[in-house]
Amino acid sequence: MKRALVCGAGGFIGGHLVKKLKKEGYWVRGVDIKEHEFAPTAADEFLLLDLREPGNCAAAFSLEEGAFDEVYQLAADMGGMGFIPFAECEIMHNNALINIHMTHTAAAMGVPRYFFSSSVCVYRDMQPGEPALTEDDAIPAHPDNEYGWEKLYAERVAMAYGRHTDMKVRIARFQNCYGPVGTWRGGREKAPAAICRKVAEAEDGGTIEVWGHGVAVRAYTYVDDMVDGIYLLMHSGLEGPVNIGSSEHVTVDELVETVIEVAGKEIHKKYVEGPVGVQSRNFSKKRIHSLGWRAKVFLKEGLGYTYPWIETQVKAARGAE
Repeated sequence: MKRALVCGAGGFIGGHLVKKLKKEGYWVRGVDIKEHEFAPTAADEFLLLDLREPGNCAAAFSLEEGAFDEVYQLAADMGGMGFIPFAECEIMHNNALINIHMTHTAAAMGVPRYFFSSSVCVYRDMQPGEPALTEDDAIPAHPDNEYGWEKLYAERVAMAYGRHTDMKVRIARFQNCYGPVGTWRGGREKAPAAICRKVAEAEDGGTIEVWGHGVAVRAYTYVDDMVDGIYLLMHSGLEGPVNIGSSEHVTVDELVETVIEVAGKEIHKKYVEGPVGVQSRNFSKKRIHSLGWRAKVFLKEGLGYTYPWIETQVKAARGAE
């Protein structure tokens, strides 16, 4: 039985990844600074550890017998546009410490395979309709936020250790992941979850506020597709960063309309000032497609799984008030 360490297992993607690895027959240890907020962990063992501390990174790797075959590093201080623009210092400080200590410890422990979760935030702002950017187009660098700058640096750290040790490093640049059992309020939620929450909270015939003008272009990747891509990439021979994401591009306005359709409500929109991020994102998926991966879940289907879960959370929160 293979053994895997998942750091960030108390988070959205990390929690789903633990379930994927268990289905594949792994013994899994999950590590995070917090337990999963919405579901009991599927990990065989879960440790509460602050990975900003090097001693805690060593503890995460410690086993009574043997060693981990694979390490998945997803631990990060992150969130959506209600968080990233306002927490630049925390993001740069906390994530740099986590990734420096984790990468160094993994290499020192002789980990055979190491996965690092990066982000398409490493890329520059784009205009709608621009040709897709390849992984190499991240350099020369011009990310639009500090989260992207730290991710780019952490990629370089991981690749340097991969070149100078026997550790095989795999890097995925995640693109707008969404789905059930994830953050849906508090400022750290991503756009799909935020819109689902607002629609669920609104009365039929009511109005919700949406940041910006609705014209920004995105592609949203359902979480099951994302973890399948992570697993496939980890066991591939692809070195260097790899974009993982859907190719179904929609405007924010189209996202909102799809949520409203799934909810079966009549909801009006009011666009207001607020952090929006880049105007457009469009990235080549040729590298991950070369492994046979394709996003299988289209946005309407994925929101059909996500909205009911968030609606249930909203009703439960109201009942607890």
